Amino acid sequence: MSSELWEQRVTYGAVGATQARDLMEYPPEGYRPLERRVRIGHGAARFEHAWITALSWGIQRNSGFEVELFDSPHEVTSTTYVPVHFDEAGQPIAPAFAGSAETTFGPDGLPLLSPGDTAQLVFPIGPFGLKAPVRVVYVIDEPKRKGFAYGTLAGHPEDGEEAFIVEMRDDESVWLQIRAFSRPSSRWWWSVYPILRVGQELMTRRYERALAGPIANPQLGQKR
Repeated sequence: MSSELWEQRVTYGAVGATQARDLMEYPPEGYRPLERRVRIGHGAARFEHAWITALSWGIQRNSGFEVELFDSPHEVTSTTYVPVHFDEAGQPIAPAFAGSAETTFGPDGLPLLSPGDTAQLVFPIGPFGLKAPVRVVYVIDEPKRKGFAYGTLAGHPEDGEEAFIVEMRDDESVWLQIRAFSRPSSRWWWSVYPILRVGQELMTRRYERALAGPIANPQLGQKR
């Protein structure tokens, strides 16, 4: 690429559309929507484990991706990528993630992700790696609902957005919701679209299992 990865723009226009309540009925024109919801456990310890893992790229790592993180200038991440939160009528309201003077770190010692964070997801295929650069476009931070979405950058096999949201319901059951819309990013990827669809389905199934493993330590978050 001719510029730093953090300088690249996302490759689609409907940024944040994975939050739309009617995504499955009215996806962005030309894109295929996807929505899955799977129960991953029960109780506050599972919820904390799940959302902290999700917000430290754990879903992707547990699904077989290598995650290469790229630093972005603070003046870019603090002003350009601000999350949008919608009410039940679909109207935007105050940001869901306001930030804090404290930084929360995940179990691997890395800070939890924020809007504007940029990463290269690499899926090993034999001696090679399929690269998929992405940028975090919003973060959800509610008492019982946390997660994030990333959008695709140039070089990703697809154009679109994918969201990973962990929710604890009133009965203390914990669920992972995956919402996405996508399409092949180039003529070459359109030519192998059936294979791409199969790959997306297999990866989504891996995502669904990524947070359901044993909880090594319920107190995962650390403030520094």
